[in-house]
Amino acid sequence: MALTNLSPHSLQLFTLYSSSSSSFRQDSSKNHNFTLRWLPLNLNARPSTRIFCVSIRPRRKRDRSNEEAETQELVRVLMRSFRDKEPLVKTLNKYVKVVRSEHCFRLFEELGKSDKWLQCLEVFRWMQKQRWYIADNGVYSKLITVMGKRGQTRMAMWLFSEMRNSGCRPDSSVYNSLITAHLHTRDKAKALAKALGYFEKMKGMEWCKPNIVTYNILLRACAQARNVDQVNALFKELDESILSPDIYTYNGVMDAYGKNGMIREMESVLSRMKSNQCKPDIITFNVLIDSYGKKQAFDKMEQAFKSLLRSREKPTLPTFNSMIVNYGKARLQWKAESVFQKMTEMKYTPNFITYESLITMYGYCDNVSRAREIFDELVKSRKEMKVSTLNAILEVYCMNGLPMEADMLLDNSRNIRVTPDSSTYKLLYKAYTKANMKELVQKLMKRMEKDSIVPNKRFFLDALEAFSSSVANSESANAKTDSSGSLAKT
Repeated sequence: MALTNLSPHSLQLFTLYSSSSSSFRQDSSKNHNFTLRWLPLNLNARPSTRIFCVSIRPRRKRDRSNEEAETQELVRVLMRSFRDKEPLVKTLNKYVKVVRSEHCFRLFEELGKSDKWLQCLEVFRWMQKQRWYIADNGVYSKLITVMGKRGQTRMAMWLFSEMRNSGCRPDSSVYNSLITAHLHTRDKAKALAKALGYFEKMKGMEWCKPNIVTYNILLRACAQARNVDQVNALFKELDESILSPDIYTYNGVMDAYGKNGMIREMESVLSRMKSNQCKPDIITFNVLIDSYGKKQAFDKMEQAFKSLLRSREKPTLPTFNSMIVNYGKARLQWKAESVFQKMTEMKYTPNFITYESLITMYGYCDNVSRAREIFDELVKSRKEMKVSTLNAILEVYCMNGLPMEADMLLDNSRNIRVTPDSSTYKLLYKAYTKANMKELVQKLMKRMEKDSIVPNKRFFLDALEAFSSSVANSESANAKTDSSGSLAKT
């Protein structure tokens, strides 16, 4: 019998079987009583041998996907109970046997998204009373991030102080969260100075040195502030450190430069990225395509798209959506339509942002009827309507001097399964004010009051800015008319 294919465990058992079989063959003439004589004699004749059967089957790992699904479901239940006017702490007490840190972390995210940052503190206080709670940097870092995103910088600072009082020593992740929280404030210059102050403080602490995430946050913030000298200084410092820039470093800075129209600086970062052997990913290509498109540098935009098609990366829906809108702004309808055709040929399924991009594009190209056709097709499709889609067609009406049509569509919005929100009213208020349509403004204000929409300071400032620009434009037009008339008389 061939033994080459046997495992060591099987080989051991085969050897034992062979030796036993040979003994049996030697006593074959006396096999009438072999069960009484052979078995005990042979086993007692040699030293006892222990056979260990060890399982080689790997241990079953806990299915993370199932755990994640269970966490999401429990958080969904908690959020639903909270929305039903039941106190959040009461709901948490109801599920006290199953709620743990991971559920609270997810709750922080969901409550932060809906601007319920006070409820985040309620959850935090509830956590502190549980037996399983252990104060650690992760909890505080998460809460500081949530507070920062909601513009609650003072609360973020209080949490930082609370963390130190609880015996936790701040690490890089906590300081990164604190820096990000400050950068979300409105006074960007003051926020950037504060962030750079924390950065210098981190460099003086052995256990809290800046990491690549710290540099990425600061590089992006400095690029958004158009502080090119500070960007170059941070890049130089990063090159001299033991850290290496990653794809997020380059993409963040390029995106900030691109959104500010600083194409030369963006291309300089791209060259630096390539020289460091860091290959562009789909985010890099999307940043390039969008930035070139906004500057109407369509030759470079098309070249970037061709490079994307030749690379290992694949275009995403934002790639096509960006090109459609930017061609539309330049009134290149046929080029925008060719992009949409290319997208369908490549078997991409348009999403609601794609349809909004098409509506906006036709609006820029003065093709209001086609924009309305696409909107009506979406309504007939019975798909879920987004407020942003309604806003897109309303803006098309307003930019083409059709405020009455916009008002009629707003009156009919209830019949198309979409409820206007504050962004809708802000858009129309700005457009009606700019067009000096006082009756429509008064009607809109009454509707806002009826729908319990309370305008904030920013709402009126934007409207005043639009009104001022319209007055300035009309005055300049009158001045040109007067000057041309006086020249004609002379």
